[in-house]
Amino acid sequence: MSVTHVKAGMPVRREGAEGIGSPRRIDDELRKQNDRFSAAVENMSHGLCMFDANERMIICNGNYVSIFCLDAEIVRPGIRFFDILQHSVEIGVASQSAEELYAIRKPYIDQAKPSTYEETLSDGRIIDISHRPLVSGGWVSIYEDITEQRRAERELKEQHRRFDAALANMSQGLLMYDANGKLIVRNERFLELYKVMPADFPLGMSHNHVIEKLLRLGIYAGIDIDNEIKNTVASLQAGKMRSIQRHLADGRTLSIVQRPMGGGGWVATFDDITERRRAEERMTHLALHDTLTNLPNRSMFRDRLDQALGEAANLAILSLDLDRFKAVNDTWGHPVGDWLLKCVAERLQRCLRNETDVVARFGGDEFVIIQFNPKGAADTEKLAERIVDMIGKPFRDKSRDMHVGISLGIALFPDDGTDADTLLKNADMALYRAKSEGRNVYRFFEPGMDAMVRARRALETDLEAALPRREFELDFQPIMNIASGEIVGAEALMRWHSPAR
Repeated sequence: MSVTHVKAGMPVRREGAEGIGSPRRIDDELRKQNDRFSAAVENMSHGLCMFDANERMIICNGNYVSIFCLDAEIVRPGIRFFDILQHSVEIGVASQSAEELYAIRKPYIDQAKPSTYEETLSDGRIIDISHRPLVSGGWVSIYEDITEQRRAERELKEQHRRFDAALANMSQGLLMYDANGKLIVRNERFLELYKVMPADFPLGMSHNHVIEKLLRLGIYAGIDIDNEIKNTVASLQAGKMRSIQRHLADGRTLSIVQRPMGGGGWVATFDDITERRRAEERMTHLALHDTLTNLPNRSMFRDRLDQALGEAANLAILSLDLDRFKAVNDTWGHPVGDWLLKCVAERLQRCLRNETDVVARFGGDEFVIIQFNPKGAADTEKLAERIVDMIGKPFRDKSRDMHVGISLGIALFPDDGTDADTLLKNADMALYRAKSEGRNVYRFFEPGMDAMVRARRALETDLEAALPRREFELDFQPIMNIASGEIVGAEALMRWHSPAR
């Protein structure tokens, strides 16, 4: 329906009750806007509550009621802010009195600018409260339960604390790089190991620059930077751990282990293994050297001999045994005997002319020498004569002189054998012959010695077996005085009734 009337000679059309500006349409639009606003407020993830200038509630959403466990029948538009606080105290949500709560919140509410604070409820939950003043007076508050967030933050903070404590107390140095090769973590132990300052290796420094800086500081020497970076990248791209050792300019040795991290980047740990390496070297040395003379022992000698047989064109093996050494031990005691053995070892080393020659102690007063590439038997004979002459000189201990001699057996490679066992056996047989001929004697191996030694050893074996078999018979032959015809004594004769001889 529309009405038209004339005003000042001009027709005017007036919309009726159903027109655009009609109260009904305005009410509908307002209702729709209110519905939208209510839906938006109700569907907020946070709690919301709005108060007017008289501190009376205008609106709140379900999350606000839920956060504070309020009674929805009591918390209605128009209720005073203080009464809500009183209600929260009554139901046991608040941990303080309503007056105390009001005194805490009032300063924030009265501020002419947004404010935020946290409040801990009686059940331990932590609520973040944000106040925003309204132009018309009053305020709107947003409430968020941040209990889990704070718990996660505390856990993260604790993890950081533990991580920092672990870094600070690590016996190893540590550097951590991101996927771009930038330094993101560095502990104090790294600085201590390399004796550098924090400013020398700031966070954000590239791996390339770290290596370059260590070179410039004179800590590393002789490292190809490009090759080092190439090897690191290749290992990380393959997802493999890389372990290397670096010898520093001050003589220390560091073990460096690089481990790739998930998502890119890597962790490098640094460990000072100087003492461990020295201990390992000492253990290896002890395993391969005689503890008394510090000469190579039997195990190391065999390794050197096996190696020499594959490299040298010819060799001489000299088996040595001291003469009268037992008398020194029996007369002066084992400490003096040990001293004498060390002196003999020193003299034998001085007799060698080639740096590759090796003298070893097999045990007791038994020594063995490898002469590398002698110029014929004459060259080895000269070495044997030097040894006999050197060991034959007196050994002076305090105020006394001790005299010992030495016997030598010599086997030549390849004439007297092509393997270690044969050469050592033949040198021993030549030594056996030398000792049977007297003192300070050397003898070269001869093929006939083998048969003689076998015969001698067979005889010794048969003699040892004859005693328990009662194959010996003792006879006494009388000794007479021819002039008087009297028996003045008897000669004891041992007869061996051997079934095989």
